[in-house]
Amino acid sequence: MKNVDILIIEDEALVALEIRQAIRKIGFNVIDMVTNHHDALMSIEQKLPDLILLDIHLKNSRDGIEIAQEIKSKYAIPIVYLTAYADDETMKRAMLTNPIGYLVKPFKREDLKSIIFLSLYKLQENPSPQSALVKIGNGYYYDTQHKNLFYHKFPIKLSSKERLLLELLIEARGTIVPFGVLEEYIWEGNPVSQGSLRVLLHRLRGKMEYKLIETIPSFGCRLSLPS
Repeated sequence: MKNVDILIIEDEALVALEIRQAIRKIGFNVIDMVTNHHDALMSIEQKLPDLILLDIHLKNSRDGIEIAQEIKSKYAIPIVYLTAYADDETMKRAMLTNPIGYLVKPFKREDLKSIIFLSLYKLQENPSPQSALVKIGNGYYYDTQHKNLFYHKFPIKLSSKERLLLELLIEARGTIVPFGVLEEYIWEGNPVSQGSLRVLLHRLRGKMEYKLIETIPSFGCRLSLPS
């Protein structure tokens, strides 16, 4: 099994430290421990964990279910809820975010170990969250579902036109796309100044490995996807 990076979102410091210690003993990484909505989203954007352990009831913050809703709208990262309250109303709200599991406090280390391994097993059996990932090469991949470009686990910010250009090249599956087709698609048939596409290509190539986008002079370009 590959190494797994786990983010802990928990506002009880002692509980978070115990979870981190237990996870490390299992042999996985705790890449961060945060206590609130803002820090959680910042950590996810910067480090992109494989699995998130999320306390439902956070003090001085949006609750864990609201955080999970925002995470799910941007990332395909599985979530395990931590909760001391298992009332019906909370569970109904939590289920709408499609978590991969629950852990009710107080819990034993063996319970934590079991839920993590069960979560990883579910991901292997049902890899749908990763089905939208397109490998571009040299550590780059594109999430077609959430429209995000990543280098390994680090997100790369794209403009709307850079995203359109990359998506068209991905859809072409390594075949050459004529410059005229690119301009028509990206600018939706509107007049475009000479050199605009060249500048756009230069900006996108600057955010990726330069050789991943091959230009055929006076004709078009293509994406060098891995075989």
